[in-house]
Amino acid sequence: MPRESTSTHNNLYTIGFYNLENLFDTENDPHTNDDDFTSEGELNWHSGRYERKLYKLGKVISTIGYAASKKAPVLMGLAEVENAAVVTDLLGSQHLSNKGFAQLHYDSPDKRGIDTALIYQERFFEPLLSSVEPVLIFEESGERDFTRDILHVEGKLNGEHMHILVNHWPSRREGDSETRYKRIEAAKTVHKVVNKIKANEEDPAIIIMGDFNDDPFSVSIKEYLMTPDLYNPMETLLHPFQQGSLNHKQQWNLFDQIIFSNNFFDFKHGTHAFANADIFDEEFITNFHGHLKGTPFRTYAGRKYLGGFSDHFPVYVQLKKH
Repeated sequence: MPRESTSTHNNLYTIGFYNLENLFDTENDPHTNDDDFTSEGELNWHSGRYERKLYKLGKVISTIGYAASKKAPVLMGLAEVENAAVVTDLLGSQHLSNKGFAQLHYDSPDKRGIDTALIYQERFFEPLLSSVEPVLIFEESGERDFTRDILHVEGKLNGEHMHILVNHWPSRREGDSETRYKRIEAAKTVHKVVNKIKANEEDPAIIIMGDFNDDPFSVSIKEYLMTPDLYNPMETLLHPFQQGSLNHKQQWNLFDQIIFSNNFFDFKHGTHAFANADIFDEEFITNFHGHLKGTPFRTYAGRKYLGGFSDHFPVYVQLKKH
């Protein structure tokens, strides 16, 4: 592992997002649907497997953007964490324990008991306020479909005021078209938060990240989330020579995205400007052989333990401080 730079003169900063594929502890929580993730459960999830996953995820996070910035990501949105305790354990893992990370996490009403979180290096980012916005989705029967809240963090990155929205939109488990309305509702909820921000600030800097369970050109993103004052660099990553952030039945998708307000192109002194965006798909987190070669090396395939990292690749942007 490369040594962490102790200097802050390198003015390139990485902001990332990573779906961790069911980062559960081994304790049985009676309030969540976590029975499989215990030593007695069907997945035989025990402390050895848990520690191994923490080690692997920590190694990935510490490496994202390091080649150019010489430091770990300064902000990282996370999806599929069970609680604050697993994030604490992750930040205490070998590759992250010396980076000065802290976390922001709220329990969400998700049926599976998974949440989003934001981790940040305290020497670069100062959180000012944080809250969650519920995504209110109702079935035809009128019953609420509980899903992940949107995490809203307001803070200062190297002194620049900005807003971070961390998302994990409803899945396609029952089919894309059957569940599309749920992700459209999530997009509308994001705009509800953005409009609140704009009502209080002139030209706010906003970063919207997450696992949207839709691609950059899907209806929920292109027609309901994107506006003229937002830019999605992930659109440029969708071409025949680029894969995606996850692979399902040998089909690539780019569900994991980072979108931001256009003022990240302003290049004003004291602000951060967009430099580049990419999918972190380094070979060491992929399958090495067979028909799955090059796809994310995941922890489980159904009930079968594989011992990998996650079923998603992280995505990231890099900002340059002016």
